[in-house]
Amino acid sequence: MLSKYQKPLKLNNIELDYKKETIVMGILNVTPDSFSDGGKFNSVNRAVQHAKEMVANGAKIIDIGGESTRPGYTRISDEEEIARVVPVIEALLKEVPAILSIDTYKSSVARAAVEAGAHMINDIWGAKGDPEIANVAAEFNVPIILMHNREEASYNNYFEDYMEDLQKSIDIVKEAGVPEAHIILDPGIGFVKNLQQSIETMQRLEELVAMGYPVLLATSRKRLIGTVLNLPLDERVEGTAATCAFGVMKGCHIVRVHDVKEVARTVKMIDALMGKFKVNDELPSRH
Repeated sequence: MLSKYQKPLKLNNIELDYKKETIVMGILNVTPDSFSDGGKFNSVNRAVQHAKEMVANGAKIIDIGGESTRPGYTRISDEEEIARVVPVIEALLKEVPAILSIDTYKSSVARAAVEAGAHMINDIWGAKGDPEIANVAAEFNVPIILMHNREEASYNNYFEDYMEDLQKSIDIVKEAGVPEAHIILDPGIGFVKNLQQSIETMQRLEELVAMGYPVLLATSRKRLIGTVLNLPLDERVEGTAATCAFGVMKGCHIVRVHDVKEVARTVKMIDALMGKFKVNDELPSRH
């Protein structure tokens, strides 16, 4: 049963109805150094074409990132990040029917992106890296995704500390005036967690869902999958699909992925099996 904070949300005339479907967020990195697809889409025209392809394949949200957040990434200036993402956002607004998310932890970048037309903020630091970002979300009345993160992976009791960390992020944005209906949580798989901690987090996702907010699962091509399957980045599609299917069955509402076509098909099948929508028996068989 959905909580009142998981009710349908309408952005850019697109409804996110978690009861009827798992929402797919497609990753659009306009960076030269992203861990998975750096350099592929860092021109406006190529970015637009890739976004169109992801929407055609089932993405309802496009997450635009102008700075790599891979382990050991190099921080760039706010001005450079803004220069990368704003032209892409402006072009996507004209040509791509999707909800646009800005993947940043910097308040000035978030502000510039939302002013350019972005519809939501995706913050890998859960409003702790730059707390002013919470004020941006409140001022412009846009949803904000709060990912679990911390400076060091030193836990007294891992999962208790983990849940406390997330609650602190929630408190920061609520105090800034962000309504609870605009808060989305990201478990932060692979960030300041060893392999076993990431697996435990996956196994206990229903406890995160029980906090009452929509949950976005971002496992796409991550080290967890590469380690378990002993596979390089470009061979982690099946592992990504498996983690997304598992997450949906645990109650997650949104999946953030590179491989939109494959994962959109996977979660639609899971949604059907879970009874989120009625399958039309009259559809022609293609077996």
